[in-house]
This record gives sequence, structure tokens and C-alpha cells, in this order.
Amino acid sequence: MKRSTPSEARRTALILAASQAIVGSAAPISISIGALAGFYLLGADKSLATAPVTGFNIGVALGALPAAAIIKRAGQRNGFLTGTAVTAAGGALATAAMFAGDFWLFALGLLVVGIGGGFVQQFRFAAADNAPPAFKARAISFVLAGGVVTAILGPQIVIFTRELLAPVMFAGSFAAIMVLAAVGAVILSFLRAPAKHSTGSEIVEESARPLAEIIAQPRFIVALLCSVGTFALMSFVMTGAPLAMVGCGFSTDEATLGISWHVMAMFAPSFFTGRLIHRFGAETIVATGLALLVGCALIALSGIALWQFWSALILLGLGWNFGFIGATAMVADTYRSSEKGKVQGIHDLVLFSSVAFASLMSGAVYNAYGWDMLNWVVFPIVAVCLGALVMHVFTRSRAGRVVENEG
Repeated sequence: MKRSTPSEARRTALILAASQAIVGSAAPISISIGALAGFYLLGADKSLATAPVTGFNIGVALGALPAAAIIKRAGQRNGFLTGTAVTAAGGALATAAMFAGDFWLFALGLLVVGIGGGFVQQFRFAAADNAPPAFKARAISFVLAGGVVTAILGPQIVIFTRELLAPVMFAGSFAAIMVLAAVGAVILSFLRAPAKHSTGSEIVEESARPLAEIIAQPRFIVALLCSVGTFALMSFVMTGAPLAMVGCGFSTDEATLGISWHVMAMFAPSFFTGRLIHRFGAETIVATGLALLVGCALIALSGIALWQFWSALILLGLGWNFGFIGATAMVADTYRSSEKGKVQGIHDLVLFSSVAFASLMSGAVYNAYGWDMLNWVVFPIVAVCLGALVMHVFTRSRAGRVVENEG
């Protein structure tokens, strides 16, 4: 397969970024009010209020491998269009559950939305796979930059639609997911199938290695650890934040706007994160992201004023951006083109299984120990990730010096 030119890679990345902005808005809708809607549907015992958000994250995990397989078999355009259909089905199911007052049906609906989200998570890999080596990190950043629109669109949809189908609270917001999926499908229809050539200039792909050999690479292990640690911590703290804000007397709109600032911080730096990775290296950017997560926890532990909640959520988003994009760029260095489907699929399966567990534990920990404990958990996990990253950098540097001396 001919390698895409920079202009073709940029076009593909922009289409995927636009679709990320639209279809990806289903995620902040599900996350910002999933727990609140669950709280609304539950009876006296509210400890399972975050279970629908967990359902969403489980769905993303369950969708990872099938999404990679479908995209590989059907092509990027048809595969991603399949994902929008799944997202729309989840939105319909969640809306019906709100009208029926059925908590577990609602959790199932968000799980299906999450499966659709598993396809959205493949956007960043698709952008990287279609880009020349020097443009890979920037292509990933382009796609995630679409989340800037998501940060505004998702929460604003919640604010303007949560009472649209009154007296059933929140039903209108989940109905809007169907509209987002339809618009995203239109955008994705403009993707071009990669051209195949039989000329001598064709790139000959190396044979695929066994999966066990690929995932045993130290760089893959460290990248996966940092990816999981960054994303799981973000989910753990973010999922409990709306409950904590409402529990401290703030309004649902203030809690939703807090998530809006958070999602904005998650994606706005993507305009330049790729350049920073290219200049300073992925490991340095991941370490910066981990340091920002520590800053989030410190501010959250300093008090419960609205500015402290919002500031902590902004730092949480920034930490996720640097840590996750940097770790994704590290993962992209560990596999060949012929191996990408299975590696990307297993990466996202492990990643979103961990994220789902983190979101479920968020509700349980918050109900048992409160908002402070959610933030104390950040420190040991960051320490483990940062320790592994430093050891990896030191080992690679020492190995490089040995090779240089032998040369």
C-alpha cells in the first residue's frame, strides 16, 4: 500500500477530527450526566449511581477488538460508519430507559453507546496509520483536537436538552446522541479508501510477529502502563466530580460546566501536543502529564470551593492530554503496519477495561470515603507510572551508549 502524502494524511486527519468532535460528544454527555441520571433512577441506595458511566466504559473496552477487526475487514470508512450506527442504537436505548424508569436498561444503553465509542477511539490510530512517520504524532493530535468542539458541544447539549422531554429528566440529552451519530456518519462518508499499487515503489510490509512478542517489548509495557494509569485516574476522579459538586451544594449546571472545562482542557492542547512530542520526545511529555495529575489532586485536596473543583478538573484534563497522547505515540512506535490491528485492539481492550473498573470504583469510593479519597489515590499510581517511565528512559539511554561505544 502506498504511503499517504502529507496533504492526504492531513485531509484524513481533519475528517476524523471533525467526526471526533461530533460523534465524540456522546462521551461527555454520557459521563457528565450518566451518574446524575443513575442517581435520579435509583431508589434509596445510591451507591451504584456511577454504574451507567461504568457501563459506558465497559462498552468502549468491549468494542475495542471488534472495532479493530471490523475496520480491518470493511475498511476505515465502512468500519467507522458501523460505529455511528451502534452509537445511535445506544442513544435510542438510553432514551427509552429514561422513559421506562429502568436503571439497568439505562446502564445497558450507555454500554452500547460505549461500544460505539470503541470505534471513535480507533480514529487516532487511523490518523497515525495514514500519516508519514514525521507526521504521526501531529496526526494523532489533530484528531484529538476535535475534542475542543466536543468540550463545548457535549455539555451545552446537556444544558439545553436535559428537560426537553419533560417531565422525564435527561431523556432529551440521550436522544440527542442519535442526531450526533447521524451527523458524524455524513462526515465520515467523505473518507477515501487508501489506494493500492502494484508498482516497484510499493512499501513491502514485514511479516507480523506473534502478539506475545510485541507486547513483551519494554517500550510497549511502559507505554501501556502510562496510558492505563493516566486514563484510569482521569476517569476515576472525573466520574466522581459531578456527584461531589452537587453534594457540596452546587447546581447541576455548575457541575456540567465543570466537566465542560475539563473536556476542553483534555483536547485543547492537542493543537500543539504533537509538536511538543516531536521536539522533546514522548517520554518527556508523558512525565509532564503525570506531574499535572499530581497538581490536580493537590488543588482538589485544598478545598471545596467551585474554583477549586473547576481548577482541579482543568489540570486533570491537561494531564490526560499530555500523558495519553504521549503514551499513544510510544505505542505507535512498537508495531509494524502488518501488526497494527491486533496491537491496537489489545491495547484498547486493556485500557478501557481498566477505565471501566476505575469509573465503577469511583462511585463506591466516593460514597464510602468522600471526595478527598478520590484524589489521594492519584499519588501512588502516578509514582508507579513515573518510576517505570524513568527506568525505561535510563535503560534505553544506557543501551544507546553501549552501542555507540561498540561502534
